[in-house]
Amino acid sequence: MKIIVYPRTKAWFFACLFVAFIVAARVDAEEIRPQPKEDEQLNSFLLFDLLEYQGGKNNQLRWDVVGWAGGDYNRLWFKTEGDTDADKATAEFQLLYGRLIAPFWDLQAGIRHDRINGSGSADGRTFAVVGLQGLAPYWFDVEHWIAVSEDGDVSARLTVEYDLLLSQRLILQPRLEIDAAVQKVERFGIGSGINDIDTGLRLRYEIRRDFAPYVGVNWKRLIGQTAELARRDGDDAEELSFVAGVRLWF
Repeated sequence: MKIIVYPRTKAWFFACLFVAFIVAARVDAEEIRPQPKEDEQLNSFLLFDLLEYQGGKNNQLRWDVVGWAGGDYNRLWFKTEGDTDADKATAEFQLLYGRLIAPFWDLQAGIRHDRINGSGSADGRTFAVVGLQGLAPYWFDVEHWIAVSEDGDVSARLTVEYDLLLSQRLILQPRLEIDAAVQKVERFGIGSGINDIDTGLRLRYEIRRDFAPYVGVNWKRLIGQTAELARRDGDDAEELSFVAGVRLWF
C-alpha cells in the first residue's frame, strides 16, 4: 500500500515535529538548571562604630556598638552606646527583632534600658522601642527610633552617618545625632522638646577593612529645658572635644 503525503499535510507534520522537539529540549533544560532554594544560613555581625577617647573640658570614654545575628530577612539586633568620665557613667542597651521590609531597610522593635551611675547613686528605666534602620539614597546610613518608657514618657532619636571616601583606605565620616522627648524627666536631666544635638567629623584610616584607627572632633550642644537642667546641676550646656579611637568589626 502506498501512502501519499500531500504538501499541506507534510508542512503540518514537520511543524508538529519541531514543536515536540522544542518542548522536549525545554523539559531537559528545566531538569538540568538548578532550582532556587530558601537560604536559611545563620550569620552574625558586630561593629564598634565608635570606641574613642574624647579630650575636652570633661575627658571621657565613649562607645557605640551594634551587632546582629540571623538571616537575610529576620535578625536579632543588639545595640549599646554611652560614655563615662571621672564623675558619671551613662549607658543604654537595646535588644531588638528586625525584619527586612525593603532593600537595605530593617524595621526593628524590642526593649531598651538606660542606666546612669554617678555621685554614689544609680538610676535606670526601661522602654519599648520601634525603629527603622538602613541606607537612604546616596548611601546615608540612617537610624531612627521612638521609645515609650515604663512611665509613659516618649522620646526619639535620629542618627545619620556618611562615609566620604578620600581614597581606598582614607575615609572621612560626618555624623549627626539628635535627641528629643515629649515629657520632662528631671531625674535624668531631660527636658521636653529637642534635648541635644551631637555632631562630629572623624577621619579614619583602614589598615584593614575591619580595623581602622581614627581622629576627629566632636561638638555637643544641649538645648532648651535640657540645657537649663544641666546648668542648674553645674554642668556645661556645650562642649567641643577632640577624639581619637578605633573602628572595629567582626
